[in-house]
Amino acid sequence: MTIPENESRCEFCGKDAIGIQILGCCKQVVCEEHAEKILKEMKPGERKEWGACYYVRY
Repeated sequence: MTIPENESRCEFCGKDAIGIQILGCCKQVVCEEHAEKILKEMKPGERKEWGACYYVRY
């Protein structure tokens, strides 16, 4: 999976991002520390839809 350059750093702290979480209408690029539990537990390359939320693990 190719990670776009503007999505390689956590929006909250600037650390390396582990993925993207879309919570309703809010997209967040996050690191391990700021990721939701469901994203942390996913395998690299995995994608998951859960209700109004969508997760992509790098």
